[in-house]
Amino acid sequence: MTTSPPSSAVVATAPTPAPAPPTVPGPAITPNMYAAVTGEPFPVPAVDLRRIKPDFLRHEVAYPTTETAGTIIIDPNKRFLYFTEGDGRAIRYGVGVGREGFGWSGTAEIRFKQEWPKWFPPPEMIERQPELRPYADGMPGGPGNPIGCRAMYLWQGNKDTLFRIHGTNEPQTIGSHVSSGCIRMINQDAIDLYNRVPIGTKVIVLPSAGSTQLSLAKT
Repeated sequence: MTTSPPSSAVVATAPTPAPAPPTVPGPAITPNMYAAVTGEPFPVPAVDLRRIKPDFLRHEVAYPTTETAGTIIIDPNKRFLYFTEGDGRAIRYGVGVGREGFGWSGTAEIRFKQEWPKWFPPPEMIERQPELRPYADGMPGGPGNPIGCRAMYLWQGNKDTLFRIHGTNEPQTIGSHVSSGCIRMINQDAIDLYNRVPIGTKVIVLPSAGSTQLSLAKT
């Protein structure tokens, strides 16, 4: 409560600001979320959380969007993937994205999903890295496979974009521009997202500096 000054002048006082709405806390991040995964055909080791910035671990966050719940939105600039939940909320995952010259943007959908996927390095990658030539016919799924324990295949219409959302056996690279255009996730996060998304899930990759707009003609 304010008191009047000892004069006839009227002094205006600033209105009391309304209290900010309370922040809804997301789920606590615990080591168990990134513990070794059991029940898999190959080992999925625990993640050394000291090697990953906390922001790139899985969180539930405020994320207002006009997209429907269940949409995946990838922000390459911030290296985050959002799985929208509706009501202005999303699950946010840290990701690794395309390095300079390999970034892309556009809209696609998940057409296929695979556990412990076989990896086929594209011809242009083999040309850049001849040591991959023995895997031209594919590298079987397993602990040494660079696309990890899960893959979600992105298509536009009836065309395979050749880009994937997948796991990685190098979790320390999450939060970096490191890939040839695919979106890589910590294996435990790839499993979590894989279990949430059905075939047909819409995927939006936002533009970033130097990214190429992906647009494949439908057939």
